[in-house]
Amino acid sequence: MAEIKSAPLKERPLSPHLQIYKPMLTMIMSIVHRITGGALYFGILLLVWWLLAAAAGPNAYATVQWFMETVIGRLILFGYTWALIHHALGGIRHLIWDLGYGFEANEREWLTIATLVGSIGLTIVLWLVGYLVMGGMR
Repeated sequence: MAEIKSAPLKERPLSPHLQIYKPMLTMIMSIVHRITGGALYFGILLLVWWLLAAAAGPNAYATVQWFMETVIGRLILFGYTWALIHHALGGIRHLIWDLGYGFEANEREWLTIATLVGSIGLTIVLWLVGYLVMGGMR
């Protein structure tokens, strides 16, 4: 049989990885956008729990309400509210990019900062309005 000669092995280039790139705000916000998408998936479980408890009767509903009124419950709800608003604003940012706008360096940075500041600000405003409508903290 004939021997097959193989070419000498060459060093193959490595694919770019996070360790190669300099962290930029747009890159970090893209990662946060993906994380908030995952968080929203688990946050829906809270909504399902609340709806099932409402359908199950007053005792089950009271249990859910008790948990949501604890510090941990309110932190989870606050985080879920922020994730929802942040993810929505990130989607609007991506829509702007899909339309072909906002690709200049200063525009990308401005959109990214607007997403972050807007999500924090809108979350706080939404919670303040909610507390005002409910008559303050209970």
